[in-house]
Amino acid sequence: MTERKPVIINNASLYRVAVGKKNYPEDGLPEIAFAGRSNVGKSSLINAMLGRKSLARSSQSPGKTRTINFYRVEDELYFVDLPGYGYAKMKRTEASRVGKMAENYIVSRHTLKHIVLVADIRRDPSENDAMMLGFMRKNNFRVIIAATKADKLNRSEIVPRLNAMKKKFSLTDGDVLIPFSSETKTGREELWEVILADK
Repeated sequence: MTERKPVIINNASLYRVAVGKKNYPEDGLPEIAFAGRSNVGKSSLINAMLGRKSLARSSQSPGKTRTINFYRVEDELYFVDLPGYGYAKMKRTEASRVGKMAENYIVSRHTLKHIVLVADIRRDPSENDAMMLGFMRKNNFRVIIAATKADKLNRSEIVPRLNAMKKKFSLTDGDVLIPFSSETKTGREELWEVILADK
């Protein structure tokens, strides 16, 4: 088996904070979006992928990200942090606004190449996760799921949890499910490989 060469990121920065089309970058670079429920570890995953500690703003308080954050990576692509969904304490009107903002971005953005659905490996997919997956399929995005917090499980627990997620998500052979840990960087190179394969 060929060992993957680590992807080294020298330049990454927060480029734009957007609440609508007028704020989106206009340079045509490909974009990789990250979606998931609040507090699932999206920001930590982005930091791990970029080799940074606190570039993407993570918080112990769920529901903090209510904008679309564009991170410019090596002047070659953008990582796009979408607002987390499913935060119970967010007012319904605010949740609707944030959800619509993310939906409008996904359906209108021709530079969007992949959506990575970020899900906690320890938890069964939520109704919102299933809706996002359906939305990805409907809009012809390849299903890519990063199963975060893999370091919280014993090694013997990981495969059974992945199998449970495959069943709950009704994944097929063409879908991608990668166990990921922002702490140990497990899954980092595999996810980069998928992202860069047809960027």
